Amino acid sequence: MFQIGKTIVSEEILENDFVCNLNACKGACCVGGEYGAPVEDSETDILVNIYEEVKPYLRPEGIKAIEEQGAFVKGEDGEWETPLVNNSECAYVIFSEDGITKCGIEAAYEDGATKWKKPVSCHLYPVRTREYSEFTAVNYHKWEICDPACSLGKELKVPVYKFVKEALIRKFGEEWYNELEEVASGNQATKS
Repeated sequence: MFQIGKTIVSEEILENDFVCNLNACKGACCVGGEYGAPVEDSETDILVNIYEEVKPYLRPEGIKAIEEQGAFVKGEDGEWETPLVNNSECAYVIFSEDGITKCGIEAAYEDGATKWKKPVSCHLYPVRTREYSEFTAVNYHKWEICDPACSLGKELKVPVYKFVKEALIRKFGEEWYNELEEVASGNQATKS
C-alpha cells in the first residue's frame, strides 16, 4: 500500500495486468453478483435527471425495474447502488446481438443523448474505491469471471492502473494519476 494525497492505494493495481475481454466473458460483471453497481452520493441526482434521456436505450425489463425500484437503490450495506432486474443483472444493462452486455447509459452517452458516461464505479472496474473519514481506499477487485481479462492484460502487458487510466483521472484528477505513474515507475525500477 502507498499513499497519494488522501488516498491509500493497493500495489495490486500496479502489479496485476488487466484488459477486458468481452468476447470471453460477455460482460459478466454487469450481470453477476448479488448487488447493483456502487453509486456515489453525487451520482444519485444524475441518474434521476438523465433517466428520460437513457430510457430509449434500455430493455423493457430494465425500465420496469427502474420505474418500480427507482434510478438507484439503497443496498444491504447502506450504500447506493444501481437497481437489479430479478436480483440478477443491472437494470441499465443492454445486450448486443451476440449476447455481450453493455451499459445503456454508456450507449446513450456514445450517441450524444447524455453527457454522463456511467457510474464511476463501473468505469473504474476492476478498481474499487471505498470512502473513509480520513482517506479513500483504492483497491484491485479480483473476481474469477475476469480471469480472461487478466490473461489478455498479461499478454498485452497492460497493468490495471493503465487500463482504467481515464476512470482514475475522472475520479481523482490528472495530478493524482501522474503521481500514480511516478510510483509505478519507481516500482518498475526496483524490479529491474
